[in-house]
Amino acid sequence: MAVELKGLFKLAPAVAIKYLKKKYNKVSWDWYDIWQEAHHKSFTVAKAMREDILQDIRDAIEKAISEGQTFSSFQKEIQPILKKKGWWGKEFIVDAQGNTEQVQLGSVSRLKTIYRVNMQTAYQSGRYKTQLDNTDSRPYWEYIAVMDAKTRPEHAQLNGLIFPYDDPFWRSFYPPNGWRCRCRVNALANYNIKKKSQISSSTGCLSSEMRLVSKKSGEYKPVTVYTDPLTEKKIAPDVGWSSTPDD
Repeated sequence: MAVELKGLFKLAPAVAIKYLKKKYNKVSWDWYDIWQEAHHKSFTVAKAMREDILQDIRDAIEKAISEGQTFSSFQKEIQPILKKKGWWGKEFIVDAQGNTEQVQLGSVSRLKTIYRVNMQTAYQSGRYKTQLDNTDSRPYWEYIAVMDAKTRPEHAQLNGLIFPYDDPFWRSFYPPNGWRCRCRVNALANYNIKKKSQISSSTGCLSSEMRLVSKKSGEYKPVTVYTDPLTEKKIAPDVGWSSTPDD
């Protein structure tokens, strides 16, 4: 992840910062309490139920984006603050229904997830906006997966697919497409396309299926599914990730 983020830091962070700053703070118990498109409008951290703690995390993320901080720098800054305020380790907490539950608050692992998810979504929103503004000269978009041992088979199968920028595919599959997704999109001009047969269409390949959101609640919600026309394999973003930054 460090390599991919380092590449994103080379981009002007202005659009990424704007994307983050326009969000409003929203406390939530679980990440899926705020569904899909709403995540592009709200800043939330699961179980950060105090406004001051949520704001502390947000301030640290905004600084990390504006200064291109590594995770180590982000952690060094925010961890002492969270520990001082008691948002660290495992604690027994009474939820809104009056049930007592032991939950994980702050930890190094959680900080990594918070850092990676917010950095990736903010910078990818910048790429999306920039690419959308240049569709007159680069009207085709290519899905790019990292293609290493950590790449999910489903994302690897999408690697190299080329669709027009306005194809419905991108409404649900513009990266990131899940937790720790490292995929990205390359914008292509007509001269980049060697054969027109390289350009695909998602017509007839997109559908919606109900997928489990939470084992705890047993709740299901609709997720967009892409069916590969050659292998008939079904591919879907992680539950809750079927949306684009402009939603």
